[in-house]
Amino acid sequence: MLRMIGSLWGGRAAGAGGAAPALYAAGLWARPGMRVTFRAELMPGRDRGERTFRVTEVLPSRRVLLDGFTGEHTASEFEPLR
Repeated sequence: MLRMIGSLWGGRAAGAGGAAPALYAAGLWARPGMRVTFRAELMPGRDRGERTFRVTEVLPSRRVLLDGFTGEHTASEFEPLR
């Protein structure tokens, strides 16, 4: 199925990158239960642990809802996935 997603997006996700690039190319940058960390410049003075939250829901708009933090958030607000 992941190869199908890659082919739908012009092949950008296909190849040696594995599943993560395929999901990212399809706009599925997060999934419920995963932990995300806000970029340091958005929360100055807080260490990494204080900027990390768990995703509770991924919305159709590709925004996420977080456990313990209000509002909808986009991928650009977080540190890049490793």
